[in-house]
Amino acid sequence: MRFAARGESFPLAQVFTISRGAKTSADVVVVELDRGGIMGRGESVPYPRYDESVPGTLAELAAIKPQIEAGLNRQQLQDLLPPGAARNALDCALWDLEAKASGRPVHQLAGLAAPQPIDTAFTLSLDTPEAMGQAAAQNAHRPLLKITLAGADDLDRVTAIRQNAPDSTLIVDANEGWSPDQVEPLSASLAEQGVALVEQPLPAGEDTLLAELAHPVPLCADESCHTAADLDALADRYDCVNLKLDKTGGLTEGLKVAARAKERGLDLMVGCMVATSLAMAPAVLLAAQARFIDLDGPLLLKQDRADGLRYAGSRLHPPDPHLWG
Repeated sequence: MRFAARGESFPLAQVFTISRGAKTSADVVVVELDRGGIMGRGESVPYPRYDESVPGTLAELAAIKPQIEAGLNRQQLQDLLPPGAARNALDCALWDLEAKASGRPVHQLAGLAAPQPIDTAFTLSLDTPEAMGQAAAQNAHRPLLKITLAGADDLDRVTAIRQNAPDSTLIVDANEGWSPDQVEPLSASLAEQGVALVEQPLPAGEDTLLAELAHPVPLCADESCHTAADLDALADRYDCVNLKLDKTGGLTEGLKVAARAKERGLDLMVGCMVATSLAMAPAVLLAAQARFIDLDGPLLLKQDRADGLRYAGSRLHPPDPHLWG
């Protein structure tokens, strides 16, 4: 099996800002596996929050090139690399390779139902309340809007968005930015605005207090949840977990997270980093199990891959086999 990995950069349609900073491009890692002329691909996003970078991810993959080219399989990979971007790109490429070599789509290989069209959230870039209100008005036709929060003026932002998108379901991402004494009052205020979900209010590793705090809006673990092994400790703190394949290290572990979340009575959100359709495609297979779907990465790009996913507004259609799976 021949292995190749490279970094690629895709300009965004406009600057995308969250509380941690702004970005103008989606910087991704692509893995390609060629066996007998059959190509499997996977894509991931190295995330600085987890001390990842494109060069570092490429170095992780290069270090195991001999094992890959000797015929590494998905189960062996789980022990060889930790959860994260490097394992995600390689794991998804292995799924894609098996699907193309066998002539069976990944959903069949994984024992899942065939994917159907789904509605995804659309994320509003962090800005002033006025600017975010205007952005909400332009996207008021979308059924689900995601709002990134920053601290000061957050309630004004949500109010402006709600006024301009009265029929949209709203979810907010606190990005670990609240203090414990803010959880109850902010949750109560957001409930009055009809917000349906709050992602990661407290920093990962400092969220044990959530088990004791009232929160009329359901809470979703993001940075606190990476693999299925995390879920037992989170079940009394959160109502939902955000499954991102870049955190789990690929679809193989993602399937385990989805199954374990169901066992623990936790709702599921399937999320993404800002990336191309190649990164979204494996996550689409998990969407049928999710209450909330946030796979809007390609909608934020100036131009997606030529064989990218088809979006009709917020309606996301299953990937074509030429793309992945």
